[in-house]
Amino acid sequence: MSTTKVRSIVQLHHSKPERLLEILHDLQDEYHWLSPEILSETGQELGLPFTKIYGVASFYSFFNLHPVGDFNILFADNITDRHQGSLRYAKQLKQELWIEEGHSPLDGLVSIGTTSCTGMCDQGPALLINEIPITRLDSDRVKQIAQLVMAKKPLSEWPKSWFDVVDNIHKTGPLLGSDFEPGSALRQAEILGSNVVLEKLAISHLRGRGGAGYPTASKWQACKDAPLQNGASRVIVCNADEGEPGTFKDRVLLNVKADLLIEGMTLAAQVVGAKYGFIYLRNEYRYLKPKLELALRKRRNSGLLGMHSTRDFLPLGFDIEIRLGAGAYVCGEETALLESLEGKRGTPRNRPPFPVTEGYLGQPTIVNNVETFCYAALITANGSDWFKSYGTQSSSGTKLISVSGDCTKPGIYEFEFGTPVSEILIACGAQHTHCVQIGGPCGITLAPSEFNRRIGFEDLPTAGSFMVFDRTRNVFEIARQFTHFFAHESCGFCTPCRVGSHILSDHMDKLARGFGSQIDLSEIKELSLLLQKTSHCGLGQAICKPILDTLHKFPEEYQPLIKHDSFNPAFDLDAALSQARQMTQRQDANAHLEKSNSTILSSNETGGVI
Repeated sequence: MSTTKVRSIVQLHHSKPERLLEILHDLQDEYHWLSPEILSETGQELGLPFTKIYGVASFYSFFNLHPVGDFNILFADNITDRHQGSLRYAKQLKQELWIEEGHSPLDGLVSIGTTSCTGMCDQGPALLINEIPITRLDSDRVKQIAQLVMAKKPLSEWPKSWFDVVDNIHKTGPLLGSDFEPGSALRQAEILGSNVVLEKLAISHLRGRGGAGYPTASKWQACKDAPLQNGASRVIVCNADEGEPGTFKDRVLLNVKADLLIEGMTLAAQVVGAKYGFIYLRNEYRYLKPKLELALRKRRNSGLLGMHSTRDFLPLGFDIEIRLGAGAYVCGEETALLESLEGKRGTPRNRPPFPVTEGYLGQPTIVNNVETFCYAALITANGSDWFKSYGTQSSSGTKLISVSGDCTKPGIYEFEFGTPVSEILIACGAQHTHCVQIGGPCGITLAPSEFNRRIGFEDLPTAGSFMVFDRTRNVFEIARQFTHFFAHESCGFCTPCRVGSHILSDHMDKLARGFGSQIDLSEIKELSLLLQKTSHCGLGQAICKPILDTLHKFPEEYQPLIKHDSFNPAFDLDAALSQARQMTQRQDANAHLEKSNSTILSSNETGGVI
């Protein structure tokens, strides 16, 4: 490890603490893992204590704080990948490589683990190898992977088809089917002026497509009106960190509509007067970064972006930088994302103040997701009436739906708001559907009696995840996996979420092991109410939703797990201590004590004197 190398990487990022995640990414690319020495020297170069650097690095799952193999393999552990066999294939690969739990004869060559949803749910099961996705796993492919690893073949010599990520677009609409001319929205905005653009967005009723559904025009207006202090600028941030399990629509938009996204971000900068912007790209989509960088370069070369933009209608000097996340579900929340952009742990902020007035580095900031920026550009170019001709009165436009699970055609569908769930199920080839999870684990579980409900803010708001489960699936196990996911992804900031998520997981595990009682169900409900009322952010408030939904709508799947009417401990203290008593030769003494106690009890029952 070279002090000079660490210094050069830090200096490459202008020794700015807010670029800490980028610095750690570059260091890990160089050394494969972040040793205490590397973190310590990084802190010295940035003027930050080791505890600060370690605290950030340890927060994100893609930063390796221990050595990993030359082939670092992470199997997707999303529920749909599990159903497709991801954990089975992980076990097979370990067997092929003669790796036992906790021990590997191939230390330094290969390491195998799991990660949360990789955004490849439509073509799973999937894995990441050295942060590059391989999709559509099967037993033969796993065997070939083992052979290539043993032969120490570099990834450049592996079959190229393994690394293909297909878009799987099955239904297009005004967004996916648009034939957009670069610069057309910006030219129209110059003609109309920023106030009229905001008015058009307001009339269109465009709402954020990230799940919360906040009116886009209101957010942009608030940022435009926010005062600037001490030479600050306004900032545009694209949230491309779609970590919600079962969601992958932004992956497709980034691949096929990157130019439209960049136009939407530039439009926002034009309207509010921003000087720079960021695309916060989840690390699972790192493979898309070169393509996005190319799209940015083309825009700069054509005069539509950057310091040397040549078009009169462009915001002066506005440019966009891609920043990588590092594996933290909570960073999908806009204030946690901003903390991460500033080189910190992704802990959600208290609000107010809101990002539109005090966002990135305290500057007024717009945070929208990929889909929202794309729609904003299309509305500006085509008009409010065009957009409102789709959808419902309360939910204008269309919605990209990421369909995965038990269906014959998983992938991306663009439906108008107001479309019933039953129509989506027919389109994706789902049969014998037992339940549908809308909006990911933090969303809504639908029973068959609810399949007439409609996608839209007035009924079923969603960030886009649409997971289908047929009658072969156990609804309780689905809810249990979601609960473990939340416990793993809790940022740990507040006690209710940090502790409560694990207590809920323990209760679900206890039910699964056959020790469940009615008291456990009562405690789950009481703890859920506590989490909803006291958690710091939406993650903690959503942890209990899959359990409460399935308890209410599928009680018959919980009843067989209730083995006892009253409390029954899942931990047998006497059995746990028996081996220790034998090892310390206390077993006979314990038996003598139990015999004495038995004699005393018998004497009491017959009126004897102790």
